Amino acid sequence: MTPPTAHDEQFDRAHLTEISASGNTLRAELRELWAYRDLLVLLIQRDVSIRYKQSAVGIGWAILQPLLTTLIFTVVFGNFAKLPSEGYPYALYTMCALVPWTFFARALTGASGSIVGSANMVTKVYFPRLVLPISKTVSGLVDFAVAFVMLIVLLAIYRVTPSLGLLMLPVFILLALATALGIGLWLTALNVKYRDIGLLVPFLTQIWMYVSPIAYSSQIVPQKYLWLYSLNPIYGVVEGFRWALLGKAAPAMSPLALSCGVVILMLMSGIWFFRRTEREFADNI
Repeated sequence: MTPPTAHDEQFDRAHLTEISASGNTLRAELRELWAYRDLLVLLIQRDVSIRYKQSAVGIGWAILQPLLTTLIFTVVFGNFAKLPSEGYPYALYTMCALVPWTFFARALTGASGSIVGSANMVTKVYFPRLVLPISKTVSGLVDFAVAFVMLIVLLAIYRVTPSLGLLMLPVFILLALATALGIGLWLTALNVKYRDIGLLVPFLTQIWMYVSPIAYSSQIVPQKYLWLYSLNPIYGVVEGFRWALLGKAAPAMSPLALSCGVVILMLMSGIWFFRRTEREFADNI
């Protein structure tokens, strides 16, 4: 046996990555995602930078959108329609829902177009395709953080002190992220084959906002239909935020658990569908 050369030592098995069908399991893909974490961070930084490149207002758009929407809702639904806000200032009550909703809507829109929007990468370079929708979803946390600071200021202006439920807020943020990613995985995989999805998403999010307890309280929903209403995965996010920040009564556990269950189902099924169809992405794009 000939002794190993310098070339052999430089390119030994430690420097090789073996790709095989037998390793195509969820556990293996999670390990691969971790191996490509630098790419994920790079894509998140790129998304944030491109979003506000050559923008006069810059990251201020993260504040303007929920703020202006809150103003419109306060005038139309709070003053004219006199919708109830459970005894809290209507503007604050609505803002507590709009901040997580805006994050969810942006993350969903970004994730749904992530594969088609990165066609050059998908067709030319190998990497775990899950990196793309995940980066689009997580990058929205930057805007969320900016809008959340404004929400804290609004709480101080109205002199509302959050309860101990504030400690549960990270759970509801993760719930919003999981909802956007789970549905986004379905939509981005379908968007590769059916480009109508890209046109459907803005309309879907607009309708979704009005069937969610954003501009109104879920208490106006008849009790016998509450279980059906709580199938909306964003229901648990909104109710959780209002409970954590306003100190209102804790949401009923059964509807909240049902909403969380739908989120978990959407996320798991979204991962399954995405992994099942990703081998066809390059051909369909």
